[in-house]
Amino acid sequence: MTNDLSATTSTPPETPTEEALPVRRRATAADTRLTPAEWGLLSILTLMQFSVTIDFIIIAPLGPQLMRVFGIDTAQFGQTVAAYAFGAGLSSFSAAFFLDRFDRKRALLVLFTGFTAGTFCCALAPGYHAMLAARFMTGIFGGVCGGVVLAIVGDAIPEVRRATAMGTVMSAFALASALGVPAGLWMAERGWHWPFLILGILCAAIIPFAIWRLPRSDSHLRQAASRESAGARMWAVLANGKHLRAFSLMAALTTAGFMVVPFISTFMVRNVGMTESQLKYNFLSGGLCTLFSMNLIGRLSDMYGRMRLFTIMAILSSGAVLWLTHLSTEPVVVAVVVTSVFMVTMTGRFVPAIAMITGSVEARHRGGFMSLNSCVQQTFSGLGTSLGGYLIIDQVHQPLQNYGLIGWIAAGIAIACIGLAARLRRPPALPSSPGAVTAEIMG
Repeated sequence: MTNDLSATTSTPPETPTEEALPVRRRATAADTRLTPAEWGLLSILTLMQFSVTIDFIIIAPLGPQLMRVFGIDTAQFGQTVAAYAFGAGLSSFSAAFFLDRFDRKRALLVLFTGFTAGTFCCALAPGYHAMLAARFMTGIFGGVCGGVVLAIVGDAIPEVRRATAMGTVMSAFALASALGVPAGLWMAERGWHWPFLILGILCAAIIPFAIWRLPRSDSHLRQAASRESAGARMWAVLANGKHLRAFSLMAALTTAGFMVVPFISTFMVRNVGMTESQLKYNFLSGGLCTLFSMNLIGRLSDMYGRMRLFTIMAILSSGAVLWLTHLSTEPVVVAVVVTSVFMVTMTGRFVPAIAMITGSVEARHRGGFMSLNSCVQQTFSGLGTSLGGYLIIDQVHQPLQNYGLIGWIAAGIAIACIGLAARLRRPPALPSSPGAVTAEIMG
């Protein structure tokens, strides 16, 4: 399998320019079916992405416990979440200058090792400020991992199957929610240190397996971009209008999500009436639903058009966020259903969006672009979390206030994202375009 994968990643087809786009037709189910070699590559990348994702999202359901143990308020907890995001944003921006000069396998392994060390530091943090520093360190490494993973997918998987592949890798979020978060909450009942400690052990076990099974991903080093200076590569990414539009879309999507997501657990306990031990049912149900929906949305995006699926999911997510943020005291089953709908729609819009964003950059600049894209994602997740934390009125042992206002803002941003995504669509190619590939997908 390793030889097949090496061949796959070493000679990726160059992303066509807008002037040379082929005639398009709707992809069939057979066109979007992943090969065994592609499944092997994606399984390893998904496992690594799972580890990074669970580290990032486990902090949200631990919110009520960390606020009680550390004696902090909602704004300070928001800073704890944002510390990871700001560290990730800083490192992603820095990595954009040089990431395309290295084999992506080697870069991913180095970053994942640093992320593992940061996770152990979180487990051993003695207090609030130590946790802030540990989260920042973890973000420095973990934030770039996601960009490298997506860059490898963009290099290795043909355009016709790219949304399907993105849905597979992004299902790491669903796995983390369905399996990791409930398990983490169960372990946290025995002490908040345990989720981070067990995750660190899992990451340490993944590293030798990844060294053995991941193929080299260095075809971009043989292209002209590998000889460009750091400044020239950065300018090539930032001076491209399609790239700037892609960054704008990612910034808006991330801000809308992270104004809401980090405070769901606290809202469910304070306003809806769930207990801390019942929170795991929200993430178990939502994660299982998302595990199914993200792969389905990926296939549908490749078959029927990514812009069409994105529009549908953006509209549905705006309704779901309003439903969630305006809940009052409800039975547990209602809270679980609403949270599941929210998670399916919010994550579902990212699948076609990431596929469109990844397709907007040439392979020779994909590493730097995806690193900058991670920078945008992490920075605006921190800004969204901080903004949400400051808008919420948090009084001790009282229901949160202004969460509904945050829902309206997030819903409005979700609708605005439809216009931003539409600007990423590729113009129709003329029938006489050279190099036609009949399985090309409309944006």
